[in-house]
Amino acid sequence: MRPIRFFSDTPHIPFMRYKKAGLALAGLMLLVTFVSLVVQGLNFGIDFRGGTLIEVRSTQGPADIPAMRTTLGGLGLGEVALQEFGADTDVLIRVQQQDGGEGAQQVAIDAIRGALGDGVEYRRVEFVGPKVGQELVTYGSLAVVLAMLSIMLYVWFRFEWQFGVGALLTLLHDVLVVIGLFSVLQLEFSLSTLAAILTIAGYSINDTVVIYDRIRENLRKYKKLDLDILCEQSLNETLSRTLLTSGTTLLALLALFAFGGPVIREFTGALIFGIVIGTFSSIFISTPLLLNLNLRRPSDKPDAGDEAPAGIGG
Repeated sequence: MRPIRFFSDTPHIPFMRYKKAGLALAGLMLLVTFVSLVVQGLNFGIDFRGGTLIEVRSTQGPADIPAMRTTLGGLGLGEVALQEFGADTDVLIRVQQQDGGEGAQQVAIDAIRGALGDGVEYRRVEFVGPKVGQELVTYGSLAVVLAMLSIMLYVWFRFEWQFGVGALLTLLHDVLVVIGLFSVLQLEFSLSTLAAILTIAGYSINDTVVIYDRIRENLRKYKKLDLDILCEQSLNETLSRTLLTSGTTLLALLALFAFGGPVIREFTGALIFGIVIGTFSSIFISTPLLLNLNLRRPSDKPDAGDEAPAGIGG
């Protein structure tokens, strides 16, 4: 059986012709991110901001979430969010942190118990204090920074310093733009979002390294070929792999987003957006950055042909 080919032959898309437009679009997305972060910041969830999380199960059939939301909304507890959690009888209730310390949180829990009555079973009650939330912000940010630096050092070790810096800047763009999406739309930023960002970083660098590896091979193969044409050829040679990997991953994530329920919707939504941005950055940011970082051929180049493949650089 012959393997399925996304392209019948290596395409000849003039990516380098649009490198300035790609970098300009990346800059615009970063500008929107910074403005949104300064103006309205992030909508931190209870994980970071502090508050009370209550998991209940209805003992009288499927939970009537709209009625429960109306009941709890009238208690004057501030922001109260409800969502189905697994089965249609299970509900996750999030209540913002109350002023007055732990005593005030307990009063809020008692008020919720009284309002819901005996028709529910309480399966879990957790309180996240502001100190714990601040520690999560600090350690979560540290995890992202250390992950990105580790990736840069690895790429630097395996390739050249230009590749390491290019990979780091590309990753930084992807992470900031995903954070910017949550800021612009004021989506809840939780620990699951942070996990999605770390996943996006790993996925994005995978695409970037594949392209960088092909560029390195072609640098050794073509001794005098113009670097713009060489990078363009490398992008075209890896395009099928890039699109197939992103496409199949997106199919799985779209299914999870549509049918996985609200519990993982923010996580999968962040991954979907991150993979689209990561694919864009691998093509239109990581490679042009190499050229701007004064990419050079290795000194120990083997003899090879110098002609550009047909259709490239025309």
